[in-house]
Amino acid sequence: MNKIQTFLTLYFSLSVTILSGQTKDELNVLTNNWLQYSDAPNSLYHHLTGEAYQMLERRVEKINQLQDINDWKNRQKEVRQILWEIIGPFPEKTPLNAKITGTVKKDGYKVENIIYESLPGFYVTSSLFIPDKRQKRAPAILFCSGHSHGAYRLESYQLPLLNLVKKGFIVLAIDPVSQGERLQYFDPEKGESIIGSSTKEHSYPAVQVFLTGKSIARYFAWDGIRGIDYLVSRKEVDPERIGVHGLSGGGTQTAYISALDDRVAASAPACYITSYRRLLESIGVQDGEQNLYNGLARGIDHADYIEVRAPKPTLVMANTRDFFSIQGSRETFDEVKRAYTIFGKPDNIEIIEDDYGHGYTKKNREAMYAFFQKHLGMPGSSAEEEVIFSTEKELQKTTTGQLANSLGGETIFDINRKEAEGLISRLQAKRDNSPSTSAEILNSAKKLSGFNLPADVGNPVFTGRFQRQGYAIEKYYVKGEGNYVIPYLLVKPENPGSKAIIYIHPAGKSAEAHDGGEIEWFVKNGFTVLAPDLIGTGETGPGSFKGDAVILGVSNNMWFTSVITGKSIAGIRTADIIRLRMLLSATPGIEEIYGFARKEMTPILLYAAAFDEKISRIALIEPFSSYRSIVMNRFYYMGFVHNLVAGALTEYDLPDLAATLAPRKIILKGITDGNGEIKDNESIKTDMKIIRNAYQLKNAGENLKIISDGMSENMQDVLNDWK
Repeated sequence: MNKIQTFLTLYFSLSVTILSGQTKDELNVLTNNWLQYSDAPNSLYHHLTGEAYQMLERRVEKINQLQDINDWKNRQKEVRQILWEIIGPFPEKTPLNAKITGTVKKDGYKVENIIYESLPGFYVTSSLFIPDKRQKRAPAILFCSGHSHGAYRLESYQLPLLNLVKKGFIVLAIDPVSQGERLQYFDPEKGESIIGSSTKEHSYPAVQVFLTGKSIARYFAWDGIRGIDYLVSRKEVDPERIGVHGLSGGGTQTAYISALDDRVAASAPACYITSYRRLLESIGVQDGEQNLYNGLARGIDHADYIEVRAPKPTLVMANTRDFFSIQGSRETFDEVKRAYTIFGKPDNIEIIEDDYGHGYTKKNREAMYAFFQKHLGMPGSSAEEEVIFSTEKELQKTTTGQLANSLGGETIFDINRKEAEGLISRLQAKRDNSPSTSAEILNSAKKLSGFNLPADVGNPVFTGRFQRQGYAIEKYYVKGEGNYVIPYLLVKPENPGSKAIIYIHPAGKSAEAHDGGEIEWFVKNGFTVLAPDLIGTGETGPGSFKGDAVILGVSNNMWFTSVITGKSIAGIRTADIIRLRMLLSATPGIEEIYGFARKEMTPILLYAAAFDEKISRIALIEPFSSYRSIVMNRFYYMGFVHNLVAGALTEYDLPDLAATLAPRKIILKGITDGNGEIKDNESIKTDMKIIRNAYQLKNAGENLKIISDGMSENMQDVLNDWK
């Protein structure tokens, strides 16, 4: 059984657990009679977007205070710095080492197929279209393709591209990462991506990049900036007349490149520019490169990509039936128009609309031709002409059709792993030089996770009860940190002891609440058990929002929604566990509270215990060893994604959090690598050494139990010793 099959088996087994004694519905807290919470499965999305709207409102307040040109220039300076930090920082420019791999003569123009290096060993496949009849130093367009396997080879892209060439423009069309000849996860035997579509190929490594506190958008923007470097190196190109254009994902690239590179004289993003409010209200955030690390938290909206370059000419191309909200496009245009007016160039910002869905129309294409002709000094008719399309073979740069099995070279994973190694080395140096840094680690973890300590626990609402032999199950919900509730089961033995345990399962409260389930073992050993549906699980999720980058049932897009706000899902869930702990602490007779979590949920319990000393001991079953193990593995277990904290590796790792628990009792059983496989390798031993050292410093080695093999001991024997 391969890794994918194993994941799916686990995923579905957790989802369809057969509950003996009670049906699954009988263990539900909110269904049927609680109409107020009928949309509970969408709680996580609504909570994250609610946080986002507050950030966007603060941005609007800031924009409304800008009165004159000096205000706007200061705003531009601020936005440039923010964009440079959250998309970049970019490296020093290295030699492009551009090579023409072939030339094709066509009617009225020639095509040079080119490979250049935007970073050392990071190859960009591209084609340069040079018209026969042109100005001696002609204007040039960087053409960015949208999400598609074939990139600019598609006829729908060739049509506008070749029309620009017919009108005398030199056009450089580049393959974005994971498109055309640049698949990052290419399987040469199957001739396709192991991961899936381009949006999935973008989003999969994006998770690893975000863990290092960077945005995968930097690679897309940098490829384009270096593409401009190549254009201006050509004697045929006028460096003062550079334009950028792209549709959909190409529109995203156009927005980034135009905002970051002052050489862009005219910019025409198509079917992308909207507003984050309307985006979140409609389709939600999209794949990896369309999201910036802490972007909304730093006050960035779509309008900023244009305003930062004001008053340079920009054309917003939009369609009324596009899934990128036309309302957002119009509202953004209105805001940008104010800025351009204050700069004294209101005619330099334009919008063109057509009644269509997502894609080009003749009306929009001709408006784009006219725009570039006007602003890049290329007179002539803007009427669209018929073209003869090039074949895929004519546009092929590599010997095999893919860099992966021809030139090879670096992937985003490779580059990010090397950068992560630098962060990891820095963390290790901090550990070696300052072994007692618990306060610093905890402060960093709280800040980066967006954790908010619960202030008001609130009053639980009782919704039902049923009796089993030797114990009772009570059903409650309590308000979370936002406009959502946390359903939970409170399982009470007939003769309760003074100990309670918070039991967290990836599938929610009901997964092991059946007759004979794991929860029953704890109850029969005298524990009062609180089993919640943490937001996004059980009755509260995953909800209807999926996005364009769902991999093995996990919505990367949902996690990206948290990344742009700096409000991690892990931080929200951690706060809710502590809220539940506070409820237990207020329960008469409860004197000590433990925590127990499995696999995907283990980091959440670890965070909660690190932030709350009232959780006296924890057991983590099949935890992954570290964030390091996620970024260092080319493939990682998708189930972990929602509980990752973007940027964590800049300041700490999970073993550092575990180290702060010393001398409290902790069990780690069946430790996995980042791929979710139980291992006993040197990498995991390195992670565990960090925890062991902390416990030895506290003379508490006996309180730390690490069981690398998940099956080496009977679970109950392990827990008997622990409890």
